[in-house]
Amino acid sequence: MAARGERGVSRVLEKLEASVNSGQYYEAHQMYRTLYFRYLSQKKYPELLNLLYKGSTVLLQHDQQGSGADLAILLIDVLTKSETKPSEEWIEKIAKLFEMMNSSIPERESFLTNAVKWSMDSNKKGHPLLHKKIAEVYWKEKKYTAAHRHFLHSCDGSAYATMLIELHTTKGLKSEIDLFIAQAVLQFLCLRNIQMATETFNEYTGSHPTIKNDKGPPYLFPLLNFLWFLLKAIEQRHASQFKVLRNWYAISIKRDPNYSVYLDNIGRIWFGIEIPKDNRNANSMFGGLLKSIIGEVESSDEDDFTGHNTSTPDLD
Repeated sequence: MAARGERGVSRVLEKLEASVNSGQYYEAHQMYRTLYFRYLSQKKYPELLNLLYKGSTVLLQHDQQGSGADLAILLIDVLTKSETKPSEEWIEKIAKLFEMMNSSIPERESFLTNAVKWSMDSNKKGHPLLHKKIAEVYWKEKKYTAAHRHFLHSCDGSAYATMLIELHTTKGLKSEIDLFIAQAVLQFLCLRNIQMATETFNEYTGSHPTIKNDKGPPYLFPLLNFLWFLLKAIEQRHASQFKVLRNWYAISIKRDPNYSVYLDNIGRIWFGIEIPKDNRNANSMFGGLLKSIIGEVESSDEDDFTGHNTSTPDLD
């Protein structure tokens, strides 16, 4: 019986290859699904994962977007059912399939959402490497808002800073040079990720063609000095320095109405400073705003960089 079953699978694989070679992609897709159900019932997970990845790749290469995406979604389902742990190999493959999918098909976002959920092994926001790879795909497509959203949960502040430099030098005003990095640093600090905040800040200020000749700190841009001092205050847990900095740089902070709300939350998170009663309503609204910006990685790309911020330029 087992030998007969193997012969049956071999025949289907032969027909499948013939269908692909002759351009009969619908038939090929159906045969891939037939093998999917057969392998799944037998719990032949390694064979099934390889089959689905190969099938999805082949169909997408021939611009069979719906069929290729369907197999890719099944691939994530099998990764989940087989309890396969996130690895560099599978993350690379997932990112490749995502890049091959046309951004116009709805299955692409479904695939991404399921992939991020599968990668939530030790990180409730999804594996940082997966976020990095997806961010790089969006960056390549010049979809900066979506790239930003995934870079926030990644592990590569250097790459993120490089994207921000490209974004500012191609789309931003000269006067906004410090706004691009300020928002990123403050959002990282609200996510309790000082390592990414520091890495992104250092790379941005060290590589931006306008800033790197500044040889700061101190910098010519007051807001950059504020961020540098802020990171030092957090590293040293100096609550008094934090309060002094907010007063010293009040004018720069007022350039964006969201900064004060970010800083209220940073004060609470890093220094245990209670948010003033007068600011609590704003911070309550901010909670929902922050979630929409940095908490829902599967959100659409149509929001601007800050959700409702009018002083920071749109990214896309």
